[in-house]
Amino acid sequence: MDLFFNKMVKELDLGNIIEKPLRVTGGLTHRMFKVVTDKGRYIVKLLNPNIMKRTTAMDNFNKAEKFEEILKDNNIKAIYSLEFNDRKMQKIDDRYFYVYEWFDGKALKDEEITKYHCKKIVKALAGIHKIDLKHEGVEIKKKDIDFEYYINLAKNKNSLIYEMLYDKLDILNESMNKGNIAISKLDKVRAICHNDLDSKNVMWLNDQYKIIDLECLGYSNPYLELYEIALCWSGYEKCSIDFDLFKTFFKTYFDNIDLDKNIDWESIYYANNGRLEWLEFNIKRSLMIECDTKEEQEIGIKEVEDTINHIVYYDKIKNDILNNIRDILN
Repeated sequence: MDLFFNKMVKELDLGNIIEKPLRVTGGLTHRMFKVVTDKGRYIVKLLNPNIMKRTTAMDNFNKAEKFEEILKDNNIKAIYSLEFNDRKMQKIDDRYFYVYEWFDGKALKDEEITKYHCKKIVKALAGIHKIDLKHEGVEIKKKDIDFEYYINLAKNKNSLIYEMLYDKLDILNESMNKGNIAISKLDKVRAICHNDLDSKNVMWLNDQYKIIDLECLGYSNPYLELYEIALCWSGYEKCSIDFDLFKTFFKTYFDNIDLDKNIDWESIYYANNGRLEWLEFNIKRSLMIECDTKEEQEIGIKEVEDTINHIVYYDKIKNDILNNIRDILN
């Protein structure tokens, strides 16, 4: 890796490396490194090579880069990728990557999140949504994941994930099927959305914050993003939702945007099943499909376990979620 970073700073005219590049923890898909030179401090995101092999990858990144510039023009507080030679994404020795200026912040742990943080982030979310809010539909592809195939494959490979999955087929298929029905019932509205704005993707330095990981930017249903982020920031990731934080997200959001509150929230509940695609991605990593390192396989196994727990928990608390939304909006 040292040879790569030395070549990178030379080609991009970033100066001379004065500290050994340091792997930064936190990324579950791509690899991050802190690089310090005599010209500055940078974060380098090495894009997952298996993802870059996908036929849709380059187009998705190109679209996100255009939305990134729109957010920048609208003064959204974020860490934006740097341009070199009139392009953001760089490539050296078959490695695709982005470079950012270093920010001395950190992501909050669940127990550190307060109403103050929630209000700050949901105001930023409303600000992003208002940039290009349109009352027209946005395409959401139906999910078609053969979980039974993966469960059988895990059994044949004697994989650790078999014990996590073998008795979950019904709940996985029910979540997928009900979600596919629900997406056709969503209100016709679209906005620019971050599409991955959970707490790990916001860096805090005292009371100041910067949003990171803008590679998923695109048009989505703003109600769906509000709902998903309210869950994530209020404790969903640890399977223990703090409904005071959850309510703070909804109240603050609708105080800062002109959108109808009275929509079909049950359809939002079912349509919020993107975790199934994350589960499939990590099942593949666990089974060494589209994965070629032991490290990535181990991440996949851990994420399968966590995601299954989230899916089971989400099913159990449906009524609590919907009742709290009704209380907020009434």
